[in-house]
Amino acid sequence: MDEDFYSSAGDWESSDVNVEDGHVEGETDGAIQEACLQKFSSRDYIMEPAIFSTLKMYFQAGGSPEHVIQLLSENYSAVAQTVNLLAEWLIQMGNRFIHFLFHLFVFYILNVVFLVAGVEPAQVQERVENHLKSLLIKHFDPQKADSIFTVEGETPAWLEQMIAHTTWRDLFYKLAEAHPDCLMLNFTVKLISDAGYQGEITSVSTACQQLEVFSRVLRTSLATLLDGGEENLEKTLPEFAKMVCHGEHTYLFAQAMMSILAQEEQGGSAVRRIGQEVQRAAHERGHDASQITLALGTAAAYPRACQALGAMLSKGALNPADITVLFKMFSSMDPPPVELIRVPAFLDLFMQSLFKPGSKINQDHKHKYIHILAYAASVVETWKKNKRVNINKDELKSTSKAIETVHNLCCNENKGATELVAELGTLYQCIRFPVVAMGVLKWVDWTVSEPRYFQLQTDHTPVHLALLDEICTCHQLLHPQVLQLLIKLFETEHSQLDVMEQMELKKTLLDRMVHLLSRGYVLPVVGYIRKCLEKLNTDISLIRYFVTEVLDVIAPPYTSDFVQLFLPILENDSIAGTIRTEGEHDPVAEFIAHCKSNFIMIN
Repeated sequence: MDEDFYSSAGDWESSDVNVEDGHVEGETDGAIQEACLQKFSSRDYIMEPAIFSTLKMYFQAGGSPEHVIQLLSENYSAVAQTVNLLAEWLIQMGNRFIHFLFHLFVFYILNVVFLVAGVEPAQVQERVENHLKSLLIKHFDPQKADSIFTVEGETPAWLEQMIAHTTWRDLFYKLAEAHPDCLMLNFTVKLISDAGYQGEITSVSTACQQLEVFSRVLRTSLATLLDGGEENLEKTLPEFAKMVCHGEHTYLFAQAMMSILAQEEQGGSAVRRIGQEVQRAAHERGHDASQITLALGTAAAYPRACQALGAMLSKGALNPADITVLFKMFSSMDPPPVELIRVPAFLDLFMQSLFKPGSKINQDHKHKYIHILAYAASVVETWKKNKRVNINKDELKSTSKAIETVHNLCCNENKGATELVAELGTLYQCIRFPVVAMGVLKWVDWTVSEPRYFQLQTDHTPVHLALLDEICTCHQLLHPQVLQLLIKLFETEHSQLDVMEQMELKKTLLDRMVHLLSRGYVLPVVGYIRKCLEKLNTDISLIRYFVTEVLDVIAPPYTSDFVQLFLPILENDSIAGTIRTEGEHDPVAEFIAHCKSNFIMIN
């Protein structure tokens, strides 16, 4: 009911109007009549508890009875009486479906009351629709739904009207997930796809069972991934991979399509990247898709290589026998296409064998491992009309030497941090090779993730973290992996260290993030710190430290995206209030002044 209804008695006891023994003080008769008439004009005011006191006030002020009767009768809707009457009917009928309707109707009436009380119509409509959706999901009967087509013999008109609205399409998606065998829901999903809404149904498993629907969804999803860039890829790829990995048939169909599109000159490399990410997702879900991967590539023309690759990919480990087979083939005068061994899952196995601390490789076969990895990373082939016309091996020897050097340094258990410092120059030179940089990044991750690693360190910046700075400097494509490692270390509870040591370690990690920012990876780094501030899960002194360090390395001009992320951090009282400096040079004030003078609209 209207909030004013419940406060009617209190209104008459306010300072403006006083009631005592039927007399009114402080107001003229005209003002009292006007106030009363406003009450009488409200919906169903005759049902309010204050009706009698209001009538008394009105008549004492000389009000007209005819006017009162007219207003009360015109605004009488009998909502409560209608609900009571309907309740009696439904109780007598006792039908389950009627009770469902009653529940819905009562909820609707309550929302009408909210509407009368001044709630926005859009909020009331959303409330009613959400409640109806929950009731339909709870009471949905797939057998009765399937009988709709048996009875009507054609698509009901109301079904076509429902799928035109986002709310009811979302209802059908949820019902289809809960009842995948319902024919009516499967047909509805197809109708939704036919209507052009296939971009919404990537997560609906029933869409994966209909080739026509799945092909549309696949096409739309691929277009979205290709147009959205790297940031959009990170957000939408998991849902896309889940849809593709729904079953063997969907995985094979999707990968076959992507392998064809990957051969196109324009956008082919991006499609190949998506296909490889889906392969990785399938592997993480415990699916062995290696045979499909090889069948869709060039391996079919090289059965021996295909057999060796398939065996190692299925087992998830390299072995000398199969490595020897590949080594002989890729050392010959006419080697197979390099694409054959450029399988991400296969290259990951080399990272574990050559760079993981404690891994053991037969010394008689180590050069074979190194040769194959270097070949996959450095050899460039030129193809024309599906025929290889040139093989460029100019960087093969130097890449092999760099891999071997870093392997001997990193996987030598007799070399400690002190010995590594002496070899930093050599490591920096080798890190310039992308494949070596990836191997060193993996090695650093495995090493610093040891529980007692930081407890044994005496340097302010351990050598392993210093190597991350060099990787950031040389390889822009490894920035996301470096930040991911730094975030993991920053959020890890190092309980073996005391409080002050933990703070110093986190400051060291923040220094690495600032360096990463200085190398061009700005928005992800600042965005992470912004989330830390919003979640209130990070010591505020650490965020102040980060802000101070960033202000020392940045200078105008700034992009609007950077300002929108960084300025709210700086304007936070717990941050800026403690780092503003007295004197002529105040970096905080200068940054804020620059932003407000150059960016008018800052949220």
